[in-house]
Amino acid sequence: MSGAAARVADATGNWVDSRAPMWSRPYLRLARFDRPIGSWLLLMPCWWSAALAAGVSGDIGRLPGVIVLFFVGAFVMRGAGCTWNDITDRDLDAMVERTRSRPIPAGQVGVPQATAFLVVQALIGLTVLLQFNRFAVATGIASLVIVAVYPFMKRITWWPQIVLGLAFSWGALMGFAVTLGRIDAAALLLYAGSIAWVIGYDTIYAHQDAEDDALIGIKSTALLFGARTRLALMAFYATAVALIGGALWLAAARWPAAIGLVAFAAHLVWQIVRLDVSDPALCLRVFKSNRDAGLLLFAGLLADAVMRAG
Repeated sequence: MSGAAARVADATGNWVDSRAPMWSRPYLRLARFDRPIGSWLLLMPCWWSAALAAGVSGDIGRLPGVIVLFFVGAFVMRGAGCTWNDITDRDLDAMVERTRSRPIPAGQVGVPQATAFLVVQALIGLTVLLQFNRFAVATGIASLVIVAVYPFMKRITWWPQIVLGLAFSWGALMGFAVTLGRIDAAALLLYAGSIAWVIGYDTIYAHQDAEDDALIGIKSTALLFGARTRLALMAFYATAVALIGGALWLAAARWPAAIGLVAFAAHLVWQIVRLDVSDPALCLRVFKSNRDAGLLLFAGLLADAVMRAG
């Protein structure tokens, strides 16, 4: 297929390709609504932090509204970030088998139209952000520096996943900023733990493109670790669990949060056991399963917040 009807290579069975109006499909693909897993992964630290901060405050009255606003904000800002990434990476994407079907290199949308769409998404994200206190607004805006530089990191470092982790984990700070108007030590540990988690799961994701990346000079932890990826995952995932556990301890979380953390850790162990880096389709499935891992932890933190508020 060609034109707006053409699907992105790794987007299957989604509503964008089957039910969205034809004119909207290139823009929805830019925002990754055909592949929403990245938005869910961006959302998870936001929800973790919101629930943990609500537990610290002992008040869950505002929590449902914060959860909804974070949901909208995560999907919109993930879309804006991906649109920026596709604009800056359009030439590289055209050289990689999996990404050459993205809207810009495939000719479905031009750079001026993509830029205008980026501005619209950013304005919606700003509208969401302005629903919070001034400290939270400033904290959210500060993340844009990391988002802006991320697409260029794969050109200069073997560790672009660290920068992705800094950006994707920012929500671990936002929940405290929104709920408490400050960033506690528990939030910083949660942030650090989430960064380790992101490095782990994005290394899995990067193995899909490892061969093409090596040919065109793109760097990643997947290429850096290679056959040692399983050991690297053990280290990063263990670090994530330890740091998040430290955050729960500092926040005086109770047993439901601990159960959530144990379930989260068990899921990460399953990923390590299941993974085969030579199988790109399996790498994608294991990567996507991190949404479920994040939801397990969130469920525990949410139950803890409800218990402490009662």
